[in-house]
This record gives sequence, structure tokens and C-alpha cells, in this order.
Amino acid sequence: MIIQIKVPSPGESITEVEVSTWLVKNGDYVHKGQIIAEIDSDKATLEIFSEENGIITFMVEKGERIRVGDVLCIIESSKEDTKKHLIQEKKDHVKKVYPTNKNIKIPSPASKKFLKEKNIFIESVQATGKHGRITKKDCIFHLEKNETPTITAMYNRSKTKTPLSSLRRKLSERLVYVKNQTASLTTFNEVDMLEIFIIRKKYKDLFKKKHGVNLGFMSFFTLSCVRALKLYPDVNAMISETEKINFEYYDISIAISGPKGLMVPVIRNAEYLSFREIEQEIYKLSTRVHNGKISIDEMTGGTFTITNGGVFGSMLSTPIINPPQSAILGMHKIMERPVVVNGSIEIRPIMYLSLSYDHRIIDGRESVGFLVSVKESIENPIKFLMGGSEETISNKLELY
Repeated sequence: MIIQIKVPSPGESITEVEVSTWLVKNGDYVHKGQIIAEIDSDKATLEIFSEENGIITFMVEKGERIRVGDVLCIIESSKEDTKKHLIQEKKDHVKKVYPTNKNIKIPSPASKKFLKEKNIFIESVQATGKHGRITKKDCIFHLEKNETPTITAMYNRSKTKTPLSSLRRKLSERLVYVKNQTASLTTFNEVDMLEIFIIRKKYKDLFKKKHGVNLGFMSFFTLSCVRALKLYPDVNAMISETEKINFEYYDISIAISGPKGLMVPVIRNAEYLSFREIEQEIYKLSTRVHNGKISIDEMTGGTFTITNGGVFGSMLSTPIINPPQSAILGMHKIMERPVVVNGSIEIRPIMYLSLSYDHRIIDGRESVGFLVSVKESIENPIKFLMGGSEETISNKLELY
């Protein structure tokens, strides 16, 4: 019986994909449910599973582009092949448990000492003694032969060329598009994280025990951005040809680094979510990104983006706008710095913030005001995010 494995549709409007990786060899015996390949579209990577036990035959090579619905490979399934495969698996297992290697090099006592003194790898010496035995004469010959190596012989100077995946090529196109098609500017501010530190220190253990996720910085920044977007609606807008579209909902994209690169899944209607719901949503989305399971639908849309280069140690950056959005907030590494507080110098945990924005629809007043609003919320979260009093914190964090 021959089974055809066809290319599934990664999402609406996508008609072509690229075979990024074959996880088996052509002619291998594969099992039903086994992951056999990965395909890249412009937006995501999909895993392809074997639909039956049998011998696989590739119809396309790695790096080739193929249309949705075309045959990716065929699997020939028969009882005889299954029986042969099980016998071979048993033989391979025996070889693994009881290996035999006739090519093992055995140094003589004198050569063993010589190899150690001269720091020579045993694998690099050609053995002339009986049964693969290395003699001292072999070691001396090897040393004389390699006595005056050149720089290029001493060091590995190889290089590799790898074609860009569809995902990376599409990302490159988008970045160049943003650079060429938007009037991008960046404004900066700094924020004192002390109040956030105090709240997290006091409530983080109870929050984790109650909700199963950490009380991180992202929920504070997400809610601060929602508040600022309501105050400065043009930051939550986009240009469509000759029109400006203002969104009256707040879908916040969160940039997350994964094995396939930077992904930007979306927290939908963040204006209706609590601290707990935002932290749980971020945990779910980041887990799916790191596992390579994030879907196109989960990354589609978004009216504003938050990216945190601080997790990699970045002190300051000018993030690139995530099209077709018009602005992106950059968070950075928290550093203890001397600051003036009520006329006195104190050491405070300070984070630099940046807002990159499209100057075609966002003016300097809006961009600066937006960052000031975020700073205001983060430096006084009890007043602006938690209802205005200590008593309301536990309610906002849903601890009781």
C-alpha cells in the first residue's frame, strides 16, 4: 500500500511553502505519527507527520518550494517491510550493546607517554604495529611530519553556507519595507522600577501559588501601555493607503524569541484582562513559541507591540516597528543607578524605555506623552493600575 503525504495549508492566503528540514533519510523506515519533516511558510513552521508505518521516498528535496496540496513524499507500507525492519532493529540493538571495532588504535606504553608529553591526539597518528598498535616510532614520524604547521593548518578556517528559511526571508523583506516605507523616529525615557519591585517581592510567592505563573514585569507594562494608548489613540492606529484607521480595542503583540527566530504572538483585548490573565496568556504563548507550536492565527493582528531586549542584556535600542502597526515599545535591562529623589541621591533600579513610531500619523507630542504616561503608571502602579490603595492590590492580583 502506498500513502501520499501532501502539503497541508498553514493558513489562509498561503499557497506555497518551503521544505526546511527532513528529519529522516530518504529510504528510511518510518513509524505512524513520527515527525518526518518541517515546512516553512512566510509566517510559521509546521511539522509533518507520517500517516503510516513504512519506507519513505522523498518527492522534493530540502530547500525546495512546493505548493499547498502537492505531494511531499510517499510511504510504502507492507507487512514484509515491517518484519524486516523489526529484525534490523534487533540487530542494531545487539551491535549497540555489544560493539566490535577492529580499528581501535592501541598505544604502546612508550608511545602513550610520548603522546601525553607532546599533546598529540591518538586519532591523528597512523599505527603500523600489529593489530592497530601505535609504536613510539609512529609518534616520532607523526611529529616530524607536522613539525612546522602553517597558520591555516593549525586553526580551523572553514565556513558554511546555509540558505535563509522562508520565515527569515519574509522577516528580512518586512524589515526593509518598514525602513523604506515609514517615517520612523524613536523617543526615549527612563523609569524607576522600585514600586514594581516592592509589589513583586511582597506578592510574587502568593501569586505563583494561587495562579501557577510568575508575577512578571510584562503584565504591568501591558496594562500601562493600554492606559497610555487610551490617552493617545493615534499610537493605536495604522495607515491604510490614504486613510488612518484608529482601533478602539487593544490587541498587544508581545515579541518572543524562539528557536525559529523572533515571533510576535498577540494578547487579544488586553483592556479586559487582569494581571493573572495576562501573565497566564504570556506563559501559554511563550511556551508555544519555544516548542515551535505557535500558529499563524495567534500571530495575526495586533495594534501595538512590546519588545523586551533587556532579557538579553540590552541597555538601549531603537526597535523596528511591526507593520502595519505604527509604534513599538522597547523595554531594556534594569540597572541600579544614582538618581535624585526629593533633593537626595539614591540608588534606584532604572530601566530605559524607547518608543519607535511612524511620524506620518504620530507627532512628537503624542509619542513623548505616551512614554510619560507609561512611566507614570510604572512608577505609581497602585494609583494608576491597582485602584488607588494598598487594600485593592490583593483584589487586582486575585489573591483571595
